[in-house]
Amino acid sequence: MGFKKIGVVVADSDEFAPLESVLDNVKVINTPFQSAIEFKVLNTQVIAVLCGIGKVNAAMSAMYLIDCGCDLIMNFGLSGSLKGNRRGDFILPESFLEHDFDLTPLGYKPCEKPNQDYIYNADKKLLDLLCNLPYVKRSGTAVCGDRFINDSKSRSFLTDTFSAESCDMETAAIAGTCHITKTPFVALRRISDDASDNAAESYSQMNKGEGMTLCDVFISALKTICQEK
Repeated sequence: MGFKKIGVVVADSDEFAPLESVLDNVKVINTPFQSAIEFKVLNTQVIAVLCGIGKVNAAMSAMYLIDCGCDLIMNFGLSGSLKGNRRGDFILPESFLEHDFDLTPLGYKPCEKPNQDYIYNADKKLLDLLCNLPYVKRSGTAVCGDRFINDSKSRSFLTDTFSAESCDMETAAIAGTCHITKTPFVALRRISDDASDNAAESYSQMNKGEGMTLCDVFISALKTICQEK
């Protein structure tokens, strides 16, 4: 695929920290964000940014990385399951939308943005490539919003309205930035909870207890992409 520089957006410090412990020759670099590191994977330069949680942080960091010359943007993190996924699954969402964008009082559909695209897609070639990794599977729509989903009513709304399979707080914002700039994007997510009443406890356990596994799978994905010509 021949990417020259890959940018990685990570929202949570517990997800970002393991990167430094499993990589060699990591260089801490100065950016406007919470933390950032630079390293190489098979001679491909990679910049990973800890942006902070939420859509605005994610979109800003994605645009920053694109401005730095990154020709592929990746993301990894934890997601809630809405349907079709189990806790611990590694998923590659196919499409992304912002479930909390709401102009329905003006006659629009939920998440619809007037006169512009509002459903964004992961890069198909990258999806096909990474689906060959062990334990990783393709998933459907990931919905994204600035709210942690942890109640059955919200969960049902997201599945009924959008046929969504997972939820998080960053991916659609990154995907939207990449869509506008015509930059390939792919996200690797691990299911931490079922987005229902006990979601917060399940998320915390997965984030602190098993984050290294997510990091290892992500490094495998990076190597797979960098090996592809």
